[in-house]
Amino acid sequence: MHVRVLAFARLRELLGFGSRELDLDAGSSLDDLWQRLARDSAGLQDMRASTRFARNGALVSAGTALCEGDEIALLPPVGGG
Repeated sequence: MHVRVLAFARLRELLGFGSRELDLDAGSSLDDLWQRLARDSAGLQDMRASTRFARNGALVSAGTALCEGDEIALLPPVGGG
């Protein structure tokens, strides 16, 4: 299945892209997607605890199953001052 991944701020820097289409196995979850991305990006795994996920514009948990055509946003922690 094909999904579109959007990355922002520090996650974008670590991944080396802001938007990318990926092919995943049918039945994959957001956890599966994260593990795939983390294998190829040094330092990404350290961001897991503070990263939130949005699937098609709605916040979801990492165990959420993905579907063909989903848009997944990887949301880093928000800082301010």
